[in-house]
Formats: sequence, C-alpha cells, structure tokens
Amino acid sequence: MSKPSFVYVTYIVTTADKLFNALIDPEVTRRYWANHRNLSDWHVGSAWRHEDYDDANEVDIEGTVLENDPPRRLVVSWASPGEAGDPAKCSRVSFDLEPLDKSVRLTVTHDDLEPDSERLRGITFGWPAVLSSLKTFIETGDVQPNLWAAADPAATELSHSEVT
Repeated sequence: MSKPSFVYVTYIVTTADKLFNALIDPEVTRRYWANHRNLSDWHVGSAWRHEDYDDANEVDIEGTVLENDPPRRLVVSWASPGEAGDPAKCSRVSFDLEPLDKSVRLTVTHDDLEPDSERLRGITFGWPAVLSSLKTFIETGDVQPNLWAAADPAATELSHSEVT
C-alpha cells in the first residue's frame, strides 16, 4: 500500500528568489508562520528545525535538508522532535518554485505520510493556512491571524504541532 501525499499549489506575485528566501529566512518565516522560524544553514545533509521564535527550546518539527537548489527546489525530511533519526517516522516536504511572468507557482508536496494519521490530518488543514499566510505576507506585507485554528477548531493543536 502506498503512503498518501498532500499537494498544494498557489501562485504568488513575487520573484522566485524572494519566495525561496521567504521559505528559509528565519526573520521572514516568523512573520507568516505564527511566530515560528525555520532554522538551518540549508546545506544538503544539514539539520533544520521549525521552532518558536521566542523560545528556541520549543521545537515543533525537525529534519534534514535533502535537496537545496535555490531558487527552484527545496526538500526536507519532516518529523516530530526526537524522531528525525528514524526513517519510519519521517515524512518529506518538497517546495518547487516555477517563475511565471510576474508570479511564481509554488507547489508544496508533503509525502511519505502515514494513512489516517494525526500528521496527515494536521497538514491537511495546516498547509493551506500557512501558505495562504505566506502569499498574503509576500504580496501585501501584512500578516494573517492563526488561520489553521479558524480552518478547523478541532485540529488547532494538531495543526500547530504537526504543521508548524
């Protein structure tokens, strides 16, 4: 049985360079991702962490940089804290950027997910909220409230802990 994937596509009025930077710059990620930052040196094989901006000890997701081809593609493994070393516990997120005129098509593919898992449920509500917030921030400079809580109040905790 194959593992499910979640794919989300959005179009953002920006350049591929600016969008790619928004995915990896901790000062930018904290703006659209509910005061959380993505932190790494972004070299292939390096660790990365998604952590609370105000308390670096509060890590929600961790993993390894699997591919980094700026500004076209970034791929990371994705696991709960302490599980990044266990391949059976890791999923994978790919960010593919394709320039189109004055916009960039961003395709986020989260795969190797366990069927009927809390992670699958969390990312189903979380990714659209995070990526909508990213789009708004890039295009307007404004930030949105915690959209994943509004999208599915029952999944608030899952969406925050599994997507952020």
